[in-house]
Order: sequence, then C-alpha cells, then structure tokens
Amino acid sequence: MPAPDDDSTGGRIRRERRRARLSQRRLAERIPFSYSLLNQVECGARAASAELVAAVAAALRIDVSLLTGTAVTDQLPGRRADIVRPIREALDLYDLAPEAERPTRPVEAMTEAADRVCRQVRATHLRTAASALPDLIADLTHVALTSPSTEGWRALASSYRTAHDVALKLEHRDLAALALERMGWAAERASDPCLAAIRQYKRALSRQDSELGLRLVQAGHDALEGQSSREALAVAGQLHLGASAVAARARDRAGVERHIEAARELAARTGPAQSIHWLGFGTLNIRLHAMGAAITMRQYDEALQQARVLRIPPSAMTSRRARFLVDRAMAEMETGLGDTSLKHLVEARAVAPEQTRYLPRTRETVRGLLHTTRRPSERLTRMAAWVGV
Repeated sequence: MPAPDDDSTGGRIRRERRRARLSQRRLAERIPFSYSLLNQVECGARAASAELVAAVAAALRIDVSLLTGTAVTDQLPGRRADIVRPIREALDLYDLAPEAERPTRPVEAMTEAADRVCRQVRATHLRTAASALPDLIADLTHVALTSPSTEGWRALASSYRTAHDVALKLEHRDLAALALERMGWAAERASDPCLAAIRQYKRALSRQDSELGLRLVQAGHDALEGQSSREALAVAGQLHLGASAVAARARDRAGVERHIEAARELAARTGPAQSIHWLGFGTLNIRLHAMGAAITMRQYDEALQQARVLRIPPSAMTSRRARFLVDRAMAEMETGLGDTSLKHLVEARAVAPEQTRYLPRTRETVRGLLHTTRRPSERLTRMAAWVGV
C-alpha cells in the first residue's frame, strides 16, 4: 500500500479530520461515501474525487481549498506580500537618477538607523523593521549617489542585508536574493571586505547545492584575505558556521565537525563578539549551529542531548532564543516527545511570534505532531491553524 503523503489531498483530509477530532468511521458517517473509500483516499491508495472532497469539506465545516492545497500562506493574518512590497520598490531605486528635491537625514543619523533596523530584526520585530526600511534605503541610495562616502555605502549595504533578512524570514526568497545582489553592489563601493564576506555567507545558506554553498563560503574567506582585525576574525568564524550548515545538508558529518572546530578556534581569539555586524558570533552561536546541524542530518537523539544542556542567557538575541526553541521542539517530536515538543513551540510563539510563525521548521514540527498524534489536543489544533498547516 502506498505510504501516506501529507501534501496530497488524502493527507490533507486526514490532517483536517484529526484536527476535528473525528475517527475515519465517524467522518464516513457524515458523508455519502463509505469508510473503506475514505480509508483508501487518506492512505493514498485511491484518488480523491471532487465530490468526496466537497463532502468532506462540508462535513468538517472548512473551505475546500484547505483540502485541495490551493490555500496560500499569504492569506494568514499579517499579509506578508503587503509587508515586503515597499521594500521591493525601494530596491529598484539603485540605478535611477537621484531625486533632486529629496530631503534626507545626515549620514550619521542614517547609519544609526541602519543599525537600529538590524537590531529590530534580531529582536524579531519584523514589521517594525520592514516599515522603516523603504524610506531608509531610499534616503541612503540618494545620499550614496549624490554625495558618495564610505560610511554611506556601508550603511546602504547594511540596510540591504537587513532587507534580505526580513524577506527571508517572511519567505520571499526572490526578494531576499535581490537584496543580496544590491548588498554586493553597495559593499563593493564601500570597499568593505567584511560586508562582502557576509554577503557570501548569506548566499551560501540560501543554496541547496552543497558544492556551490562551499564555494560561496570560500569566496567569503577570499574576500577577507589579509584581514586580521577582530571584526574580520568574527566574520571568518561565521563563515565556518555557514559551512557547517552546508555540510550538514550534504550529510557530511566530518565536514560539520571540521568547520565547527575552526569556528571554536576563532571564537577563542575574538572573545565575545555577538555585536559585530549583529552576527551573534560566539560560543553560544557555535553550540546552536552544532545542534542545528545534528537536526539537519537527522541525528535527533544527539540534537536533543545537546539541547538539554544548552542554557540560553537572558542577553541572547530574541531571534536566537526562538530558533533554539523551535529546533528543540523538532528534535523532541522526532524522538517521540510530543507533549514537550508542543510546549516548546508554544514558548517560541510567546517569545517571537512573527519569526516562529514563518519558520519552515515550525510547520514541519506541527505537521509531524499532527501525523503522530491520534487525537490532537485543542492546543495543537490552535497551533496548526496559527501556522497555516
């Protein structure tokens, strides 16, 4: 018999039925189709007819689109497309003639603003940062083109980097890629090797091809060649952490361990360096990357052991705390600890609702909990509805 597919119509019927706390027999009693047919549709042995789908939707009092898969995540409250549209428009300004009458702030004030929006993203205030970015990018673009300076180009590159982070967290990957292109354009004009290296780090993380990902990491190291400042060492350490994530996707355990160890050696030289470019580089970040790599390699028992001894200090960035909770929840779900998994998802939601909602790993974990829980609790049902699963 075919394995159940959670992304098929049958899988969606099964998920919504469980969410309604109905057995297959109870649901079959409410529709003009047999229990046997419903069972075969849910397990993937038979295709779901339009009539059956409509009957199930009516019985469960839900929209048919939830069963056919035509519902889109942007229908969730928050309207991500509306949030990022002004950012997309601001990114298109880079090669246009400057507006003659555009009033702008002093470069120093805009540099502080660029740092502030970067900090807001780390605090998971995504909408706040997104609302500030379009005007900031427009102002910095105007100043960079009319009165170019290293400081102005750096601030513009930083703002593009933040635009990338916001777009990625809201799952607009095309916009995230465009923002990185703009970041490279500005970093080149700023002649800033650290910003150029950070761009390659971000590009590497967005690639599924491990060979290309490692080439991008190496390009980042090449940009830092000859640089020995604490700033450059911290960025080099973050590049190694990026390489560990790429190696984990390739199930290259030796590669993961090699890059994690290289990052540890650099962290010993830099000391606490969390504030450098808001990368959060340091011992905690290294341990979180090791745990994340274990999850990516499906070594869930090992990841859970690491999670249980990790202590996230109050000073840690909110984004990092929320990501840890979601990662731990996935490890717990995969090792059969459904109740504690859901508890940590709820905690992540309380810590950073905007980030938690859109993390792919949040949805993976919720889907897993729905699949393995015979009678989903009301709390799990609410969580599933909240993330759009």
